[in-house]
Amino acid sequence: MKLLEDKIVAEGNAIGSDILKVDMFLNHQIDPLLIDEMGKEFFRLFEGCGATKVVTVESSGIAIAVAAAKYFGVPALFAKKATHKNVGSDIFTARCYSFTHGKEYMMNISKKYLHPGDKVLIIDDFLAGGNACNALLDIISQSGAEVVGIGIAIEKGFQPGGAALRQKGYKVRSLAIIESMEDGKITFRPDEDCF
Repeated sequence: MKLLEDKIVAEGNAIGSDILKVDMFLNHQIDPLLIDEMGKEFFRLFEGCGATKVVTVESSGIAIAVAAAKYFGVPALFAKKATHKNVGSDIFTARCYSFTHGKEYMMNISKKYLHPGDKVLIIDDFLAGGNACNALLDIISQSGAEVVGIGIAIEKGFQPGGAALRQKGYKVRSLAIIESMEDGKITFRPDEDCF
């Protein structure tokens, strides 16, 4: 998605060869027009998948998931990264290691919101090693729901997460795939190779 790639080049900040800061428009301060266009593009990429829920992880994926869910006309649901008293104990859980925070946490979704028969479209902001996505897949499997696709805003193509999910047979569509980040220069995979 050229609009997203252009925004990454103009405002993103590559730190070393594996960290990309996009907090000025994607996951701290949010550009609502860009997010809406991303939601529209995810709808185009997954149109006809039959999604009944769009699922993400708190907190950075929420805005993108809500934008996508709007176009699908279905609820957006997010996995919480901590236990909350108001959620209760009737939850699906999975362990997840966060590269960003350097620690493991328990991800959970209330059983009230995810059921057998649901068709789930996973949407998230980043895909690198695939830890968050794999934890979501575990939770969705526990619920008996079906994953109909995985939409990622920014994939780090030089890390193994995307390739591993595609090898497992998941339909993964990324709006921007970064091939490398060397000396502050970000190189993207051509659009035709993003699937």
